Amino acid sequence: MADWELLKKLSEARGVSGHEDEVREIILEEIRPYAEKIEVTPLGNIIAFRKGKNRAPKKLMISAHMDEVGLIVTHITDDGLLKFSTVGGIDRRVLPGKSVTIGKNVHGVVGLKPIHVLKKDEREKSVPLEELYIDIGALTREEAQAAVLPGDTATFDSVFQAENGTIMGRALDDRAGCAILIELMRCEPKYDTVFAFVVQEEVGLNGAKTAAYSVEPDAAIVVEATTAADVPGVEEAKQVCRLGSGPAVSFMDRRTVYDREYYRLAFRAAEKAGVKCQAKQAATGGNDAGAIHPSRGGVRTAAVSLPCRYLHSAVGIISQEDYFAALKLIETLAELIEEERPE
Repeated sequence: MADWELLKKLSEARGVSGHEDEVREIILEEIRPYAEKIEVTPLGNIIAFRKGKNRAPKKLMISAHMDEVGLIVTHITDDGLLKFSTVGGIDRRVLPGKSVTIGKNVHGVVGLKPIHVLKKDEREKSVPLEELYIDIGALTREEAQAAVLPGDTATFDSVFQAENGTIMGRALDDRAGCAILIELMRCEPKYDTVFAFVVQEEVGLNGAKTAAYSVEPDAAIVVEATTAADVPGVEEAKQVCRLGSGPAVSFMDRRTVYDREYYRLAFRAAEKAGVKCQAKQAATGGNDAGAIHPSRGGVRTAAVSLPCRYLHSAVGIISQEDYFAALKLIETLAELIEEERPE
């Protein structure tokens, strides 16, 4: 039976974009025994060099982001309620009634007008963000300010559960990717590799942009989580990718047209590793590749993503089989990228 303690620890750590400190400390503790060199950049990225069995023909950077979507307190009312904005692309439909934690230990609930006093037409609509608030049990502004200040961030409260072949948890986008990078670092790679754990993906790919600029890689693999819409009510052609069918490889999204040879190489890597792999069947969304591939003179880039249901909500679900397949695929793809020769 697999030990999911690393992913559990990462999933339960709180790290809204721009406030990734708790996640960063966990990662640093995990990788210090394996990295020959570690740099924490001014923005908060971790850039780690792992020596391989062989000198690398080209500089490869494997990247995953540390941050998660969340909420940020913008105003405290006279009644002690917290008004907020979203950090990253949260669907506001999931917010009402959710329990959250502000900072490390202030607990609250996302409140709204009680259903008993709603008009008939109001019951049929999703609640506008400006009508929501966080209730921490304070009755005055002064009571609330003793615990919370504007600028403090809140994360969803959720469970971590690994059973029945799946993993359920918060922030699997992209803590699952971070866990995969750590596991790759634990094993001596075939070639020297730079591992980048980056910040602020959810608010504009900021960490990836600075990481790519400073590392100057020749090639990159972005390890992500992506929307799996294999749920009732979604026709097959619009499901994007499916749990249990292997990691999803992107050919295009809103920010990136991926390197065509690396896209094909990913499927060869899956075949060589003996794992399943699927194409991400949509040209939507985006990830850190959008900042990495146009950096400096250009970086040849591939994206390998874990299919994840209920992305950017309180809890996501991924497949255990997909996780292990992604680990093997990325390890093999990294080797094939290094060994690729111009035709």
